[in-house]
Amino acid sequence: MMTLYSGSTDPYSHRCRIVLFEKDMDFEIIDVDMHNKPEEIASISPSGKMPVLVERDLVLTESNIINEYIDERFPHPQLMPPDPVMRARARLVLFNFEHDLFSHVNTLEHSLGKGSDKARQEIRDSLSQLTPILTKQKYLMNDEFSMLDVAIAPLLWRIEHYGIELPKMAAPVLKYRERLFSRPAFISALTPTEKALRK
Repeated sequence: MMTLYSGSTDPYSHRCRIVLFEKDMDFEIIDVDMHNKPEEIASISPSGKMPVLVERDLVLTESNIINEYIDERFPHPQLMPPDPVMRARARLVLFNFEHDLFSHVNTLEHSLGKGSDKARQEIRDSLSQLTPILTKQKYLMNDEFSMLDVAIAPLLWRIEHYGIELPKMAAPVLKYRERLFSRPAFISALTPTEKALRK
């Protein structure tokens, strides 16, 4: 059985929880208090970063790597495209999300005010740029939920918490966000602490 060590408010862990619930498979989630980590975490994740997936003798870190592994092991529903060209494009978008969006999320999660305004502006602008795509289709890749939607959903859940307000022209992004939040797997993947972020 797969075991996911997951930070209770960590957006990267949130991604992996979403995939596990989308797959509707047998797994265990161990909720880790990021400020008071149990000693066993040091042996499986020397950096102390979450999430960590453990399956027998396999130990994986980095949410996108974990999610792609789960998707290959349990291919239904398939979240990465089966076509190699489309899969390569999806990986490129995921890489760009990390570079263009989540580097700023890290600033907001870990900085004490330094660079926060610039990070908020960068995230706001990047999310607004998704408007033309989401005007034409239900999800980021096409009309089917995919790994791209998994990757961005935890950020969309936290934008108010981060103090980000999207402009009116980004209304399609907000509608898309509600589509993501209404998925049963998304709802099941939320921790009590994450639910409290949007009260």
